[in-house]
Amino acid sequence: MTRTASATTRRRVPPAGDALFRDTAANIGRSPAAPFGRDKPRPLGITVYGCAPDEADLFQALAPRFGVSATTIAAAAPEAGIVPVPGNRCVSVAHKSPISRPVLAALKESGVDYVSTRSIGLDHIDLRAAEELGITVENVAYAPDGVADYTVMLLLMAIRHAKGIVTAAQNRDFRPPNVRGKELRDMTVGVLGTGRIGSAVIERLRGFGCRVLASDTRGQGPAVAEFVSLDALLAESDVVTLHLPLDAGTRHCIGRRQLAALKPGAFLVNTGRGALVDTAALIAALEEERLAGAALDVLEGEDGLFYFDCTERPIDNPFLLRLQALPNVIITPHTAYHTDRVLHDVVTATLRNCLRFDRSRADG
Repeated sequence: MTRTASATTRRRVPPAGDALFRDTAANIGRSPAAPFGRDKPRPLGITVYGCAPDEADLFQALAPRFGVSATTIAAAAPEAGIVPVPGNRCVSVAHKSPISRPVLAALKESGVDYVSTRSIGLDHIDLRAAEELGITVENVAYAPDGVADYTVMLLLMAIRHAKGIVTAAQNRDFRPPNVRGKELRDMTVGVLGTGRIGSAVIERLRGFGCRVLASDTRGQGPAVAEFVSLDALLAESDVVTLHLPLDAGTRHCIGRRQLAALKPGAFLVNTGRGALVDTAALIAALEEERLAGAALDVLEGEDGLFYFDCTERPIDNPFLLRLQALPNVIITPHTAYHTDRVLHDVVTATLRNCLRFDRSRADG
């Protein structure tokens, strides 16, 4: 079973009237290690895998407020080495590593019934295996502003050729670039996918005075955008930015045919998922100078590269090497979401998810 829970973005702790919070109010401020007597049962436990130091600090700070005992583990959930914590039926995982059938089976064997991923996307989890094993999987929804801000930043960097300017300046070459930049007010931006993040991008583009086109199978989004077909969006946009979830229907939704349909000299921005784009086809379009540039925060085959220090080991991803060699391609390591606000949203939503699941089992 897959469910989506929304994170609270404007309050740092739940209000006193929140049912989940009210029922655990007696445990507020209690250290996870504090003893519990017979009349005070042990708080609900959650094991958090792939936990960065700042995440661990926040889990330890917020968990007692929800009456939850959080065990944080720096390592991701591997196929071997699951850490069983007695009584912890809930676990939280990051999106940085795949949660395969063997991992899920190991979790189930250790007594886990519930997995919360600290991400919007679920494409790193074997959902069919989870269902067959009787494990409930849930994602979190966080405020879209951080990713939307980052998307607009990458878009501006692409159309102003920021990669070449910054690189030259770092090498003490302070001449203006050979190619002049473009201004957004003179451009048409196509937004593919108008969920929470895509809609937030559209709202930000309003202030630049550009024409905004949008395409989404749901046909929903801000009224300031002009909704058109995908073919029309590709043909008319100077910049296309991707904000679709990754699934079987959207994988390589920007392929050879779609890239060929783009206006000559267009830019592509992707802060969604790497596999939305046929990367081989994108590289061909860039090397043949049919596109003016690309700004990518996600990439096919990024697992094992992004989030790791690769300065002293060879890169075995040919896509990454070819893209980095191009002067008009900006690559960042899947960090559009990486803000303090999102961290707070995600940790809060994870704890609430765990409580909600436990309540549903108790009431069921």
